[in-house]
Amino acid sequence: MKKLLKPIKDVGIVGYGAYVPMFRIKNEEIGRVWGVSSFPIQEKSVNNLDEDAITIGIEAARNALKRARIDPREIRALWFGTESKPYAVKPSATVIAEAIGATPELDAADFEFACKAGTEALQAAIGFVGSGMAKYAMAIGADTSQGRPGDHLEFTASAGGAAYIVGEKSNETLAYFEGSYSYVTDTPDFWRRQHEHYPRHGNRFTGEPAYFHQIISAAKGLMEELGYSPNDFDYAVFHQPNVKFPLTAAKILGIPKEKVLPGLLTGVIGNTYSGATLVGISAVLDIAKPGDRILWVSFGSGAGSDAFSLIVQDAIEEKRDLAPKTMDYVNRKKYLDYALYAKHRGKYIL
Repeated sequence: MKKLLKPIKDVGIVGYGAYVPMFRIKNEEIGRVWGVSSFPIQEKSVNNLDEDAITIGIEAARNALKRARIDPREIRALWFGTESKPYAVKPSATVIAEAIGATPELDAADFEFACKAGTEALQAAIGFVGSGMAKYAMAIGADTSQGRPGDHLEFTASAGGAAYIVGEKSNETLAYFEGSYSYVTDTPDFWRRQHEHYPRHGNRFTGEPAYFHQIISAAKGLMEELGYSPNDFDYAVFHQPNVKFPLTAAKILGIPKEKVLPGLLTGVIGNTYSGATLVGISAVLDIAKPGDRILWVSFGSGAGSDAFSLIVQDAIEEKRDLAPKTMDYVNRKKYLDYALYAKHRGKYIL
């Protein structure tokens, strides 16, 4: 039974855009407060007082539109993946659609699947366009992720996101999807119940049965369906809750770390949850050459992974400079101490 996800029509990326807030806090500053001296990353991004998952999604969407060079009213679906939406009841997608001028004739909804909500939205967008139901669809993954004060998640949980506009493959698409593959199991590694402010995690499930099992299974499944080996890919981007996990996944799959490092940003911006894989891919697209093939595997707790094979097209050369590059945001920094960080993140809510 064929398990590769591939629409009737070939679908590609018309435009993409990322956004990372300018504020940062160093891990050593968090460690100073909690008496910790060993850190998973160097520093992480922190949203401003007036920034949330919606505003991050808007900025990313506007950058995607700049590269797509299309009328936003041609977008027939806008799907927003996040686990930190500002409203418990009210879609965030409609706010973003209104802000970019895409309303009212479109489908809009919020997607949830922990950190792979953004790629879930992308799978749906590919299907929507690939079936002929829409000319263009937009998928966004963005978060202002949560970590309880003193918990090890606090060292990595950060803010950022990316947006992708997909359309039927043409000379205007800057990369196209060869196919995708999804893999899910019921694995309770991480969760947050209704009305709880901070998530909880089942430590013994976090690594092997959750992240590594889903990532490796999805990547291998995709490669088997396409008849590829790790050597067929020029870049690989994995969900990045820290620096160690994606490098370990690459090693298990036989992928050299040199193919992973260009899209591995967690060490300097933290884990942007629903935005993590999407932001990593945007950084790779900023430097990739026509003909490059990219392996792309997300992960969401609970648990599951989406794997994609993406081939870069000629249009990347003229489109990537139409909006700020991902590293422009990564390199734009203003540091906070823990007190200001706590104010920005509302840490007084315990």
